[in-house]
Amino acid sequence: MRFVPFVLVSAVLVANIASPASAITNGTADQGDHPAVGALIDDKPYGDGTWSYCTGTLISPTVFLTAAHCGEPGQKTAKVSFAGHYRPGAKVYTGRYVPDARFHGKSELHDMAVVVFSTAIPNIKPARLPAAGMLDRLEADKSLKTARFTPVGYGSLAPTKGPHGRRFTYTDTRNQTSISFKSISDRWLYLSLNSSKGDGGTCFGDSGGPNFLGGPTSDLLVATTISGDDDACTSTNFDYRLDTASARRFLGKFVTLP
Repeated sequence: MRFVPFVLVSAVLVANIASPASAITNGTADQGDHPAVGALIDDKPYGDGTWSYCTGTLISPTVFLTAAHCGEPGQKTAKVSFAGHYRPGAKVYTGRYVPDARFHGKSELHDMAVVVFSTAIPNIKPARLPAAGMLDRLEADKSLKTARFTPVGYGSLAPTKGPHGRRFTYTDTRNQTSISFKSISDRWLYLSLNSSKGDGGTCFGDSGGPNFLGGPTSDLLVATTISGDDDACTSTNFDYRLDTASARRFLGKFVTLP
């Protein structure tokens, strides 16, 4: 699930195949800055001994937001860990998995899903969601041009080249980084790695994870990680905006929106 491409991003966005976003690159261990960010845990380990396959964020005491492409067709439940470094035996919460009914695997649209828990997750403060149209207003007043964003996730570290192609290293550890603003469209937030600023980004395994507006301790979740435009995880990140009418239509079924 961590490695399989899920969509072709529309030619309006990019001209090449998008690869599923996975892990934080050029980042650091989260060190408890974002306890509301958790990992989706598989039923059995991957070949490298790791267990997480996607990332998400607690947005209410009982609702965890992730990406719809992280689920399998017909999937009914999902397991989530909020451990900073997941190990077998760590606490796992099982909830009802609900993808946006408008999503299908041949499109990048409506790539949202929630895991709904029967009881509140204890001792974790949910992340905040943006008000309607917030990013549009920030773009209009030029604030986005210099804004910083903080992606968080459990995905692969920066891929390395090997004799048989790129090698992705997973550690089941929650990491964070900082990334620069590039542009927005009516559904997407585009974030671009700027080497002069030491930016990092997302990669395989970070899918569904948060992009917080602001610095390393921000809890304002404005977009979820969906994809990138290269397999090296070194270029533009495509993130699904949560302040649009379309996204809020889905989210409003599960949480009270600002």
